[in-house]
Order: sequence, then structure tokens, then C-alpha cells
Amino acid sequence: MTPLLVNLSFIHNPFIEIILRTLAVYAFMIAALRLFGKKELAQLSVIDLVFILLISNSVQNAMVGPDTSLDGGLVAAGALFFANYTLKQILYRSKKISDLVQGEAILLIYEGEANMVNCRKAEITIEELEAAVREHGARDIQKVDLAILEVDGNISVISSDYQSKSRVAHPRKHKFKGRLNKN
Repeated sequence: MTPLLVNLSFIHNPFIEIILRTLAVYAFMIAALRLFGKKELAQLSVIDLVFILLISNSVQNAMVGPDTSLDGGLVAAGALFFANYTLKQILYRSKKISDLVQGEAILLIYEGEANMVNCRKAEITIEELEAAVREHGARDIQKVDLAILEVDGNISVISSDYQSKSRVAHPRKHKFKGRLNKN
């Protein structure tokens, strides 16, 4: 099996070559992160951190090629900033593309019942779901009104148990005047 080799020698400007290499790596990384799931983004473990550091090191040469100069690094960084800004603008303006790249929120719990089909789809175990519920102050899944895996990988949890605790009136200092406000 021969490795995939992309010959960019027809490009005579080394900075244009760096920009194209950087954009190719950027597109690959977005596709790979989308393919491997959004759960990984918000719940970063030590293994995930090491993985990200190694990935960034492994694709560095693919972006800048033989150019290890400051100029080459700055051009690659500039291309990444530009690509990221452009992609965010596209995602903001197009729901269809946003859903394709980021996915959609997934309902995990509704009125105390875990949606196991969606949990399997999101690759979230019942233990991970229970841990997320506890992190949000609910004792167990049955106490949760709604839990959603958001597009950023976080799990949002809404429970009547939490709402009743948060409705307790607490005197607070006014932000500017230093007086106590009654809720």
C-alpha cells in the first residue's frame, strides 16, 4: 500500500503552499473530530490531552513542510485563524452546514427516563450519564426533567430538584451600591 502523497511542487510560492497545507490539515482535523464524536470535546481526560498534544505535533510538518522559519509558522498560524474565523461565520449563517459540521443536540433524558437509543448513538454509558446528572446537583436520573448532549459536547441537565433549591431567596449585595437586595 503506497502512502497518499500530495505533490505541491507546482506552487512556486512557499507561503501559498504553507497556506494550502494548513487548510488541508484544518479540514482533516474538523472532519476527524466530527467523526469521532462531540462527547470527546467537553469531557477531556488525561489520555485525550496527550492525544491532542501528539496530534498537533504530528501535523505540524504537514502544515509547514520543510519551512521551519518564523515566517512559515506565522503564515500557518494566520491561515488557521483565517480558516477558523471563516468557518465560524459560515456556521453562524447556515444552519444546514452547522448541523453537518457540528451535529445537533441529542436528548438523553426526558422526564426521568433515559433515552437509551440516543445514549448509544452518542456513545454515552449509563454511568457517564449518571455522573453528569450528579454534577448538576440531581441525585439520580429519575429526578431529571431533561438532559441534552449539546453540540459542544457538554451535557445540560434540567431538574425540578435543582430548580426548587435555586428558588430559595438569598440576600445579595447590589453590584454597584453595596446594599442588600431582597429577591
